[in-house]
Amino acid sequence: MIHFGTGGWRAIIGDDFTKANVQLLTAAVAKKMKKDGKTEKGIVIGYDRRFLSKESARWAAEVFAGQGIPCMVIHREAPTPLVMFTVKEYGLPAGMAITASHNPAIYNGVKVFMEGGRDADERLTGELETIIKDMEGSAVGTVPFEEGVRDGKIHWIDPMNEYIDSIIKAVNMEAIRRRDLKIVLDPMYGVSKTALQTILITARCDVDVIHERHDALFGGRLPAPNRETLAGLSIYVKEHHCDIGIATDGDADRLGVIDDRGDFLHPNKILVLLYYYLLKYREWHGAAVRNIATTHMLDLIADDFGEKCYEVPVGFKYVSAKMLETNAVIGGESSGGLTVRGHIHGKDGIYAASLLVEMLSVTGKSLSQLYAEIVSRYGTWEMDEFNYRFNPKDKGRITKMLLEDKLLPKFPIDVQRVSYLDGCKVYFQNGGWIIARFSGTEPLLRIFCEMPTLKEAQQIRNILGEFLSLS
Repeated sequence: MIHFGTGGWRAIIGDDFTKANVQLLTAAVAKKMKKDGKTEKGIVIGYDRRFLSKESARWAAEVFAGQGIPCMVIHREAPTPLVMFTVKEYGLPAGMAITASHNPAIYNGVKVFMEGGRDADERLTGELETIIKDMEGSAVGTVPFEEGVRDGKIHWIDPMNEYIDSIIKAVNMEAIRRRDLKIVLDPMYGVSKTALQTILITARCDVDVIHERHDALFGGRLPAPNRETLAGLSIYVKEHHCDIGIATDGDADRLGVIDDRGDFLHPNKILVLLYYYLLKYREWHGAAVRNIATTHMLDLIADDFGEKCYEVPVGFKYVSAKMLETNAVIGGESSGGLTVRGHIHGKDGIYAASLLVEMLSVTGKSLSQLYAEIVSRYGTWEMDEFNYRFNPKDKGRITKMLLEDKLLPKFPIDVQRVSYLDGCKVYFQNGGWIIARFSGTEPLLRIFCEMPTLKEAQQIRNILGEFLSLS
């Protein structure tokens, strides 16, 4: 029942996300730590604002205490990047975050982190799944939470100030102070407010916040920063003449942006802006890493500056691993997650937002002006993306067509090549592309298409959707 997707284990609350399964997964992590002889420093657990997140952190801590493994629990609702930072800075062998990230409110889950604060790779998650299978039906030993605290087996910690200070040291705070920016934040009822507001106010920005209260239903919206969910933020930016609107998803590892004109800035454009800024204005050198469903404009920028862009499967564990291998400047994905060299080895919407604010301050330009500068050099590329929900019984039919028989429709553009690295990706002669791949967390077929215009992208996407009998 416990299977790790591209971003940890996620399940519907009361269905597969239960106390028994949380403790079973935790027991598997504990067993793995014992097997590797890495229990002395212990583990850190953080949790977000979802229903049962705090309780689940306590359930997990009770298991580690029962296994004799020191356990630190972050003493506040914690952004996932804070958990990753803590693993890295404290030199811990592992960490856990209780979160379902941007999934609907009926979900919760667990993200597991490796030494160095990286997302658990396939080798680790595969081993954990094997351990879980072997342990199913066995009793999981625990120690009551308060007893564990009293006996020193469970410790409350609060590394938030250290995390905030690390970001303050990494960005040009003096440049931001001189710019006098007006910014509105939308935590989407999640956990980014404390860190991001503190950083920006310290830099003397004028900061407003919307959707900040604790609401486990996320205001009835999906806690994912996209064009539809950020309509309210767009209105606020326009009505209050803000320089930028910044949103983060439920656990603050992803970023959404509204520009100075009130327009939604696609995550692809955020990646492009930051890579361009780091190469041209900070004069950094190095590659970019993107997943297979992310803009190829990064490739154009890399080539222009004599660098390289690497393509990896979907899942930030692949991005962070390739960044470490190549010492890349930036790594990211079209869903809004990114990281930059020198910070944690995973997605961080709070750090990314701070760097964007630095970019506005150092260049003295607005987001719309900066993107216009990029378009003037590399042309326009627009992405269309659509999630097709299907009946589970249709997955076999779609898999056979696309991945086994490798059938494709007749496209109006010449095909250069086809890749099956992760799903089915078609590369066109004009530089555009389309990919179809199954979601790792929901019964969805995700189709992404990038073309010079949005109309062309939608046309190509519709051709593939109709070919697969999806609606």
